[in-house]
Amino acid sequence: MCTLTLAWQVFDDAPVTVAANRDESLERAFVPPGVYREDPLVIAPQDAEAGGTWIGVNEHDVFAGLTNRWTDEELAGERSRGLLVADVLACDSAREAAAVVERTTAEYEYDGFHLVVADEDDAIWLGWDGSLERVALEPGVHVVVNVGFDDHVSIPSFRDEVGRQQAENAKKVRRALEPESGERAEEWLSRAKAVLGDHEYGVCIHENGYGTRSSSLITLGETLTYEFADGPPCRTTHEPIGLEGQV
Repeated sequence: MCTLTLAWQVFDDAPVTVAANRDESLERAFVPPGVYREDPLVIAPQDAEAGGTWIGVNEHDVFAGLTNRWTDEELAGERSRGLLVADVLACDSAREAAAVVERTTAEYEYDGFHLVVADEDDAIWLGWDGSLERVALEPGVHVVVNVGFDDHVSIPSFRDEVGRQQAENAKKVRRALEPESGERAEEWLSRAKAVLGDHEYGVCIHENGYGTRSSSLITLGETLTYEFADGPPCRTTHEPIGLEGQV
């Protein structure tokens, strides 16, 4: 699984604030966040196998983040989902990014995904399981996992028990990360970092050959900040990505 937590239009100084864990095969190589593309400028990690990405931001203050979607549907997976994320990070706005997803899913049959695109004006969840769903998110904290987001979940029959547990874990994360009175984005991210690395919440994974490979903390607003843990956040420090002279 992966866990993507978005605080949208919660903090005046950072209308897009994100804390996310990525879970993947321990053998799958990736390049840590840096300049993924120069025109427009995109800051993102890169999957070394397929060349795409799963999370990133661009010079237009557009954020995109993807998790796998567990589904009973048999899908062809004609194109890497990470390349779709790269496509939307070429956009000027979240609305344009959502339109790109609609056009591209009409052309290719991807494996299942949940994709969130956001800027200061819009935050949109797009879910694909052979057909595309689109939901405009309200201001607040949202948690996306492999079975859905917030109360919008769909449990596949082949992962019934673990899917229900994942949905419950996401609810616990969302409750824990409700904003506190007067809280700033950096304070919320500090709490989010602790939650993402706390095994009580079930979103820092350690399995045989699979687990939480990295964790990202991002703010878009008055300034762009990006901190990255190259390993599970329970035992790996988030380090700032050097952005001087780039944004």
